[in-house]
Amino acid sequence: MKKRIAWPMMAFFLIICSGCGYRLAGGGFIHDDVTRVSVAIFENKSTESRAGISFTNELIREITAKTDTIVVADGNATRKISGTVQSITFSTLSRSSSEEVTERQVNAKISVVLTGAGGKILWSVKNFSANESYEVFSSTVDEDANKREAVDLIAERVAERLVSQMTNDF
Repeated sequence: MKKRIAWPMMAFFLIICSGCGYRLAGGGFIHDDVTRVSVAIFENKSTESRAGISFTNELIREITAKTDTIVVADGNATRKISGTVQSITFSTLSRSSSEEVTERQVNAKISVVLTGAGGKILWSVKNFSANESYEVFSSTVDEDANKREAVDLIAERVAERLVSQMTNDF
């Protein structure tokens, strides 16, 4: 008896859901009809050695995960994304004493350009910024790990916001 009820219910559910117009957020191409794009490793003007690679990798991951645009090698696309990590700065957020810092903030500024055939600028943003805080420990190893994690979180957040702006054509 349960099988007889389950199949009609399942069929009804599929028919209703297929006609309701519901779809998941995301998808589509970045900036109009950009179906294929190459992403160059971001130039790094900051003192953080891995910053350019972190921001590049996160942007590629976000484009691949959230859009229908295919990321290809440099010679296989007429549209290119290039970027620059302008700066990564650190400031003190809190102290436990006048000499001991317990929390710092990382602030990153980047610029990104999407170009088309002939180098025509299709979309760009300058001095795009984000920040993240991290705990400071007495161990330099732990502090460096927390600092790297904060920079990676910024790269992830920036990539999400950039792809959102490119797809929504802000």
